[in-house]
Amino acid sequence: MKDKIDFHPYFFIKDALSVFSGLLLFAFFVFYFPNLLGHSDNYIMANSLVTPTHIVPERYFSPFYAILRAIPNKIGGVIAMLAAILVLFTLPSKDKARVKSPKLRILSIYFFIMFVFNFLFLGFLGYSPAEEPYILLSRISTIFYFSYFLLVIPLTNRIEALLLAAIAA
Repeated sequence: MKDKIDFHPYFFIKDALSVFSGLLLFAFFVFYFPNLLGHSDNYIMANSLVTPTHIVPERYFSPFYAILRAIPNKIGGVIAMLAAILVLFTLPSKDKARVKSPKLRILSIYFFIMFVFNFLFLGFLGYSPAEEPYILLSRISTIFYFSYFLLVIPLTNRIEALLLAAIAA
């Protein structure tokens, strides 16, 4: 007698459905609207005698482009942009909280929401012209971007551990 139910067909069908629906959405954009997410400056004829007035990156690169422009040194900007991507790989080792539930980590959620808004603001600043108020704002946002990973996450883990220990005691 068998006391178990095979789980194989259920998760396979669920995963296959999600993969095929994602591929269908991707194919819809590729075949019917291939230039929907592109920029309108891509359709201007290239002129080698004129520098473009405003170079705009793609939407998904604009926060990192704002970090690149925030540093006045070219090599420093490239290093900061590369570090902005590489710091994401250190995230699993940074979060050493014993409690993983977001219901008990209000401070972490607050700072994460601030980080998301800062990242979206960096995306806006990547599209903005390289003029004075935007450069200063991108420098401030870049400092918050790196301080979130290097300072805020470890400090909130310690503060929330102390708060949970105080509540438990």
